[in-house]
Amino acid sequence: MSAKEYSKHQQKVIKRYYDNLDSIKLQKLQELVTDLYLAKDTPKEEKLWDRAEKAMLQLKIKPKIIEHIMVKRSVEVLAENLKDWMRS
Repeated sequence: MSAKEYSKHQQKVIKRYYDNLDSIKLQKLQELVTDLYLAKDTPKEEKLWDRAEKAMLQLKIKPKIIEHIMVKRSVEVLAENLKDWMRS
């Protein structure tokens, strides 16, 4: 569908979504931190770390920071970095 096929209201909703996409992704990463904490030492943990890495890539976090977090695989390290990203 092209933009012309959406109503004015739909276009505004879509625009607001894309304007707030970074905030939405940060929110999802916050939820992943919680899930990772709860899934510690379970088979689900690996999948959650993969999702966290994808989320950080989408947020355009510096590759060295992503690498550091993924090597450590520490929820605490991810949470501390997330606090910093939320402030900026």
